[in-house]
Amino acid sequence: MAVHRLFRHAAMLIGLLASSAGPVASTPTARVAVNFVAPERYTDAGDRFGAGPGLRVTLAEIRRIIEGAALRAMAPGDDLRVDVLDIDLAGFAHPGLSPVSAPRVVSDVTPPAFRLRYDLRRGGRRIAGGDERVSDMNFLFGARANRSGAFAYEEALLRDWARKRLTPQ
Repeated sequence: MAVHRLFRHAAMLIGLLASSAGPVASTPTARVAVNFVAPERYTDAGDRFGAGPGLRVTLAEIRRIIEGAALRAMAPGDDLRVDVLDIDLAGFAHPGLSPVSAPRVVSDVTPPAFRLRYDLRRGGRRIAGGDERVSDMNFLFGARANRSGAFAYEEALLRDWARKRLTPQ
């Protein structure tokens, strides 16, 4: 009986606190939309030689990378639309090597590159945007050379791009 009364009083107290606190102010979140325009025509995003991830896997990973990099760089409430017009992954798939291990041959003459069209809006007003070729001929130097994973060079490149283009001034 005493336990029941205790729970009833606790429930009333919680109800009073919740109603007196008023509406909770929420911080607007940034939003990112990534669209792939004619991906079947991309320079190097698919599985041309039966080695490496297929187009669907590559696009999903690039979407994840762009969304994550953009959300880290953008201000709350910003809206970003990115159209990916072309993808050229770092290195190239070697047609004579095992399709199971899917190695890519990477050298300083095969940097990752993207063609992007983007539109960044804050409060409905365009604050940045345009068409841009994103690449880095020095992609093998510095911290990038120590990264691992199937899309490590592309991720480093897109993070740099997002930080330079999308971070509030």
